[in-house]
Parts: sequence; structure tokens; C-alpha cells
Amino acid sequence: MRVTLGIAVSLIVAAAGIFAFSHRDTDPLGPRQIPVTNMNLTSITQTSAGLLSAGELGHILISTDQGKSWTRATLSHQRHALITRLHFTDQNNGLAIGHEGWILRTTDGGNSWQEVAFNPGGEPLLSVNQLPSGVWMAIGAFGQALVSSDDGRSWSEMPPPNGTDWHLNALLPSEDHRTWLIVGEAGTVFRSTDSGQNWQPIPEFYNGSFYGGFNLAGDVWVIYGMRGNIFRSEDNGATWESVGGKLKASLFAHRQLENGDLLLAGQGGVLLRSEDGGRSFNFLHKGGRMTVTDLARLDSGELLMSSDRGLLPALSLADLKTSKGA
Repeated sequence: MRVTLGIAVSLIVAAAGIFAFSHRDTDPLGPRQIPVTNMNLTSITQTSAGLLSAGELGHILISTDQGKSWTRATLSHQRHALITRLHFTDQNNGLAIGHEGWILRTTDGGNSWQEVAFNPGGEPLLSVNQLPSGVWMAIGAFGQALVSSDDGRSWSEMPPPNGTDWHLNALLPSEDHRTWLIVGEAGTVFRSTDSGQNWQPIPEFYNGSFYGGFNLAGDVWVIYGMRGNIFRSEDNGATWESVGGKLKASLFAHRQLENGDLLLAGQGGVLLRSEDGGRSFNFLHKGGRMTVTDLARLDSGELLMSSDRGLLPALSLADLKTSKGA
């Protein structure tokens, strides 16, 4: 009886093994959907390849139908590090920067990317731009600064301005690219009036962090950051006047509209608008618990916003009402 039972068990095990390793046809998997409405996206821009967005786990995404559908760009190396910023000098040539000193380069509008720098365990890079000399400069956490003199193909460290170890959040050019600002943590503002060759600290006028800014024209600048603080300068960044701060939501992104109006966006989906050259900002929109990270205008004229919780539904500015008090 025991011999018969043992033989039966052996036959069952053998049959199970044959079944497990035999060829079987299975139904094909459905197409994988990219969760653009539920992922951290930090940057969005328009190039010759279409609409580009990037962020979480090193994803760079492309849309050729104004954000209706998305595909992944081709990367030479995938490090799964957060991409913090995309920056293009024209419709084809640009860089992507991110955590761990990661830098990628494209010459085809963002369809494909070649890794040119990566520093495992290194600090995040937060902003990048090309100086008039042709030198690329990237800045980031704890005063990190990198430069490239061969159009972004190779990179080396440079001493940070004034030896700072504060986070450097944004590298900002004037309209004529002669004056440049670096803004960052703890009220940090550095200025160069010789196209980025030399940098001087601006005396502290605010002790919170700045996250971005822009040159309107000539000597007029606007910078913005923590707790809704916005400052404006009319003397090329030498002195600054507060023009915001009543709305206690940090601001991280901006866009200038075709008519010259200015938009600022940030925590809580907050959207502010200035119709007087940055002298005052009015509340325009609030969109929930996400943080807006970048803004783009679609061909339809609608506003598309990236956030730490994905792409937000396109907004028509004509349908939004302003209220004073930003």
C-alpha cells in the first residue's frame, strides 16, 4: 500500500513539473499607461519633439498631441533619480539635471538623451543655464556648482560664489544676458553684471528661501519664494522691495503671458497674476493639496501645470477670476 501511494505521489509531482515548464499561450498584456496624473513632475516645456515633462524616477516624457498621451524618451542610462529641471537653448538642444549630480544631454528636442554626468550619492542639481561665453553652469544643494566648456559634454566642479554652502535654487539671466542672478536658501542673492564671470553677494533683505525669478526688461527683476514672498527691483538687482507675502504659500514657478501679464504658482495649486509689471499680484486660482512645479501654454492658449502629484487638467485663464490680496 505504501509503495503504491509513493508511486502515485511521484507521478503527481512529475506531472506538475511537466505542466509548470510546458509551453503555454497567454493573453497579451494591455499597453502600460504612464501615470502622468499621479507622479511627481518637476518641469514642462515645448520643443521640436513636442511637449516634454520630467521628474519622478528619472522619467522624461514626450507628448505629440498637446498632453493627451505620453511616451517615454530614450535614455542612454536610467538612474531612477529625480530630474529637477529641463532647460533648452533652442528647439533641439537642451539638458536635463537631477539628483546625484545627474546630467543628460539631447540634440533632437528630447526624443533621446545621453548621460554626461552622474555622481552616486552626490547632491541634487537644481538649475542650469548657458552663459553668453558658451559655458554651461549648473547649481544645486549646499552650494554645489558645475561648469562645462564643451557644450555640456563634460563637467567639472567650480568654487561656489563667495564660498557659500547654502542651497542655490535658480540661475537667472537678464533679457540681454549680461546681468545674471543666483537665488537660493536663507535669502541668498548673488549678482553678476559681466555675463556670469564674477559674482557679488547682494546684502540680505529677506531671510527666507528664494526659489525662482525673472528679468522683465532692462533693470526690472522679480524674485519669489517661501511663504508667498515676492520682491521686485528696478535698479538691476541692487535693491529690492517687497510686493507680496500676504498669501502664505511658497511659490516655485512662473510664466509670462503674450500680453506681458505675469503668473506665479506654488503650494496648494496657488496661481497669482500681475497685470502691472510685477508691482502687485492678485489671487487667481487654488487647486488642492499639490504643489505646482512648472507652467506651459498649450497651442489652445490653455495653461498646463506640472505638480508633485502629476499633470493638472488644462486651465483656461479666461474662465478664472482675480481677487486682490496676494
